[in-house]
Amino acid sequence: MAATHRTRMDRAFDIFNYTVLTFVLIVVLYPLYTVVISSISDPDLVNSGKVWLFPRGITFEGYERIFSDSSIWLGYRNSLLYMTVGTVVNVSLTLTSGYALSRADLAGRNFFMLLITFTMFFGGGLIPTYLLVKQLGMVNTMWALIVPGAVGAYNIIIARTFFQSSIPNEILEAAQMDGCSNTRFFLRIVLPLSVPIVAVMVLFSAVGHWNAYFQALIYIRNENLYPLQLILRKILIVNESQDQMLANLTDMTEQQRIADLMKYGVIMVASLPMLVLYPFLQKYFVKGVMIGSIKG
Repeated sequence: MAATHRTRMDRAFDIFNYTVLTFVLIVVLYPLYTVVISSISDPDLVNSGKVWLFPRGITFEGYERIFSDSSIWLGYRNSLLYMTVGTVVNVSLTLTSGYALSRADLAGRNFFMLLITFTMFFGGGLIPTYLLVKQLGMVNTMWALIVPGAVGAYNIIIARTFFQSSIPNEILEAAQMDGCSNTRFFLRIVLPLSVPIVAVMVLFSAVGHWNAYFQALIYIRNENLYPLQLILRKILIVNESQDQMLANLTDMTEQQRIADLMKYGVIMVASLPMLVLYPFLQKYFVKGVMIGSIKG
């Protein structure tokens, strides 16, 4: 009887879990799904509330006008460049710093951790940071978007905790007995064993660089260096790009119709790279965060 009662409780618990998780999934995915179907539906039907489950009056005119603007492609190129270079810099510095701080034989590692933790609570502010970036000659260059945030204290702490809990000292001792140097040990042994945390750092850095626009708004003046987010901001808020792409439309109603259609389109344009990247890293994401945050 006890076993039967326990099984029923387990089934009830599973049903409850699946019900709650299904509800949460719908709540999270439906806004994105709404944007997708609205971007290819007739704006008049969208504004009247007739598009809520399936697209209606399918049209790709919004995407055609978005991608006909050369600045979109320029922004894509710039954002991909900034994201790639920035992610390489972030991940390289974070993993090397985290590994060094995880080593018990590093002299003064507690002092270094204190300095790193200090930066999580206190910062110089926008104006001193801007003056420093300007004095270093990085204003109006891509390095202004990469160097100031090249290392994050939180990411270093996660990486250090992961290395401490996942890389036994016995492996290091065995490698040193075989004449392995610290650099070779890190590249040949530590990194292959650290795929989860590497994936987490890549995802954190890539998403951060792809979505960043405030730094570009502050430091970049040359429109040829604008990332995609600034260009999409112009389309959604400033409407400068809309004026160019809609210049051949004389009917104000038609202009507003196409503008509404483009707003949904630019959201999808900005989100697509991250939607493509995340599924490949998702299986490592939870494992890497949990190991790096809880153990040790």
